[in-house]
Amino acid sequence: MLNGVGFLIILGCVFGSFIVSGGKLGVIIEALPHELVAILGASIGAFVVSNSLPTVKLAGKGLLRAFKGPKWKNDTYRELLTLMFALLTTFKKGGATGIEPHLDAPEESSIFSRHAKVLADHHLVEFTCDYLRMMTVSFDDPNQISEAMDADIERHHAEEHLPHHALQSMADGLPAIGIVAAVLGVIKTMASIDQPTEVLGAMIGGALVGTFLGVLLSYCVVGPLASKLGETIGEDSRCYTIVKTAIVAYAQGVAVQVAVELARRQTPSLHAPSFQQLEEALQEAKHELAAVPA
Repeated sequence: MLNGVGFLIILGCVFGSFIVSGGKLGVIIEALPHELVAILGASIGAFVVSNSLPTVKLAGKGLLRAFKGPKWKNDTYRELLTLMFALLTTFKKGGATGIEPHLDAPEESSIFSRHAKVLADHHLVEFTCDYLRMMTVSFDDPNQISEAMDADIERHHAEEHLPHHALQSMADGLPAIGIVAAVLGVIKTMASIDQPTEVLGAMIGGALVGTFLGVLLSYCVVGPLASKLGETIGEDSRCYTIVKTAIVAYAQGVAVQVAVELARRQTPSLHAPSFQQLEEALQEAKHELAAVPA
C-alpha cells in the first residue's frame, strides 16, 4: 500500500510538472514502447547473465517481499519469545529426554504447534532446533555456542541479501542502459538529417526519452524497491538474534525467564512487547506446559 502511494507521488510529480511547464506527452508516449523494450530487455538480460538461476528466482520473490514488507509483527515476536520460554523450560525440567521429541519433529510437537506463525519459518525452526540439540550432547560452552550461532546468522544474512544486491546492481546499471537506448535514437535521427527541423526535434526528443526512463527506473523504481527489500530482510533477520540471545543466556546459567527477557530486549523497538505483555504471555505458557503430560 505504502509503495503504491509512493509510486503515485513519483509519477504525479514528474509528469505533472512536465505538463504544467508546457511539455507535450505525445513525444514521450510515442517513444515509450520502443525505449522500454530496449531498456527493460537489456537490463533483464544483463540481470540474468550476471546472476545464478536461484538468485534470479529469489529476486522475483524479493520484489513481492518488498511490497509486502516484513513478515514479523508484534504478535509474531511475542509468539517467538513464548516459544523460547516453553522450549527452555522443557529443557530445564526434562533435559535431553524431555526436549528431543520436540526437536526431532517440530511439526508434530505440542510446543511448536501452539506457535504456528513461528513454525511457518522453516529456517528459523531448523536453526533453533539445531542449537538446542547441540546442547543435549554436551555442547554447552556459551562462547562456542555464541560463535557458532554468529557464523550461521552471518551466512544466512549473506544468502538472504543476494537478491537485494542483485536488484541494486540492476538499479545502478539502468542509467547507463538508458544512455544506450538514447544513443540508438540519436543514430536513427542522424540517418534522417535531411528531414525538416520539427521532425528532427521530435526524433531527438524521443531519443532522450531513453535517458529519462533509465534514470527514472533506476532512482525511482528499482533502486527504492531494492532498498526496501534490504530493509525488510534486515528486520526479518532479527528473529535469529532473539533466538541466539535466549539460548546463549540459558547456556550461561541464566534463569529461563531472565534469558527470555534478555531476548525481548533484542526485539525491534516498534514490535517489542512490553515487560507486562511478555509476563502475561509467559504466564499463559506456564499453564499450557503444566497441562502437557510428562
